[in-house]
Amino acid sequence: MQKIAYSIRPMRDEDIPLVTEIDREAFPNEWLFRPYTSYKREIHNSLAHYIVACIESGAGAELEQEDIGNTSWLKRLLGYRRAMLFKRRQNNSRTKEYIVAFAGLWTMLNEAHIIAIAVRNNYRRLGIGEGLLISVIEVASQLNANVVTLEVRASNEIAQALYKKYEFQVVGRHSRYYSDNGEDAILMSTDDITSAPFQAHFQRLKEAHSQKWGDIFSAQLAEPK
Repeated sequence: MQKIAYSIRPMRDEDIPLVTEIDREAFPNEWLFRPYTSYKREIHNSLAHYIVACIESGAGAELEQEDIGNTSWLKRLLGYRRAMLFKRRQNNSRTKEYIVAFAGLWTMLNEAHIIAIAVRNNYRRLGIGEGLLISVIEVASQLNANVVTLEVRASNEIAQALYKKYEFQVVGRHSRYYSDNGEDAILMSTDDITSAPFQAHFQRLKEAHSQKWGDIFSAQLAEPK
């Protein structure tokens, strides 16, 4: 099982070009924000919070999918451990990063609404999308939200299964919500994320994810606007 050492942090202005690439790759027919200025305006919106998953650029960081499959398990393991050690030893200076995924949410009153979770094609099935979902729920908690909501395509059963795993429930449906093909959107919502049952379940899932994919290095994710 391939593991990639990555960190999650708030999105910055200089991340916009790479996030744009991911947006167009993940949502080819319906990007979130087409022009650069829209991205910049959005990440400085006081109600919006965006995070990115990034790996260190260089030293084989920008892997192609075939590279992942063809590298021996020993080399992958050693490379992963080296990356983990590097992350722990690095000082406060910024190093060159390669962004492999991003997520965004809006907050209003006690609700956090997930706008998007998107991962580069070559970095899917590596636990990064689930790591972002974990981080988004933690951002919602930091922002004192009580529930997290989202819309997902009716045909995207894989994403729906992941959300249900984290106790999102189907609460409605928007007919012909997506403009590219007229597909319906499924509305999903958590119960109170501050409740003891939700937190107990969430912490178990977070620990299981860590055991399977490795720890997520993250800073305070909800930056003040």
